Amino acid sequence: MLIEIGHVEAIFRYPVKSIGGERLEVANLGWHGLDGDRRLAFRRMDDRSGFPWLTASKLPDLLLFAPQRREDGSQEELPTHIRTPDGKEMPVFGEDLAAEVGRRYGAPVQMMQLKYGIFDEASISVIASDTVREIGRLSGGSLDVRRFRQNVVVRLLRPAPFQEDEWVGGVLSFGEGDDAPAITVTMRDERCSMVNLDPDSARPAPEVLKAVVRVHQNTAGIYGAVTRIGRLAVGQTIFLSFLSAASEKRERG
Repeated sequence: MLIEIGHVEAIFRYPVKSIGGERLEVANLGWHGLDGDRRLAFRRMDDRSGFPWLTASKLPDLLLFAPQRREDGSQEELPTHIRTPDGKEMPVFGEDLAAEVGRRYGAPVQMMQLKYGIFDEASISVIASDTVREIGRLSGGSLDVRRFRQNVVVRLLRPAPFQEDEWVGGVLSFGEGDDAPAITVTMRDERCSMVNLDPDSARPAPEVLKAVVRVHQNTAGIYGAVTRIGRLAVGQTIFLSFLSAASEKRERG
C-alpha cells in the first residue's frame, strides 16, 4: 500500500565532493544517484588510505568553492569551472585550481573524476525539513538545510522531526505511476562535523552536531539505494510503501 508522506521541497546536487552545491528544480535519478552528483573530488596525493578524498572536515574552506558552467549544456553535465572564495574562476581540471586548494590545505591535491561517484555510504540521501528545524531549535538557532548536504529535502504531510526513521526498510516513490523513480531506504544517516559548518562562511558551530548526538543517536535523515530511475522534480508527491511478507518472499525467489 502506498502512503503519501509529503512532497519534494528541494533538490541539491554536489558535483565536487565537499564544495558548494547546486539547487535544482529537476534532476535525473540514475542507478548511481543524481546525474552529476559527487562525480569529482580532490584526492590528497600523500594519502594512501582507502579514503584519500579531501573533505570540508579537513579543509572547511572547500565549502566556499562553487561549481560553474561556462558553456550551455544540460543539467546533467559536470561543471567546467570552479569559482574560488576569492571570486576567481578556474578550469575544473586545471593546475591553478589544484594549486589553490593544495595551498589552503597545506599539501598537494589532484582533481579526480569517478564514473560512479564518490559517496560515504550511499548514492542518494533524503532529509525532512522538520528534522532540520528541530535540530536548529535544539542547537539554538535557525539552520540552513545545506549544512546536511542532502540530495532531497522533504516537506512532510504530517510534520514531525526525525520521521525518516520510520522509512527504513521501505521504498520511497517520487511521483505517481509504475515508472516513478524510487529508492529503497537502507539506513539512517550518521552525522559528522560537516553539519557544524555554515555553508556560506564555513564558520563552525559545534552545538549543531552536539544536538544531533544528544537527541537522536548522531543520526538525521536517511540513505537509500536507487531501485527505479527517472526524473525528480520539486513539488512531486512522495509515497512510502513496504513489501508484504508474501511479496518479500516472492522477491527473494
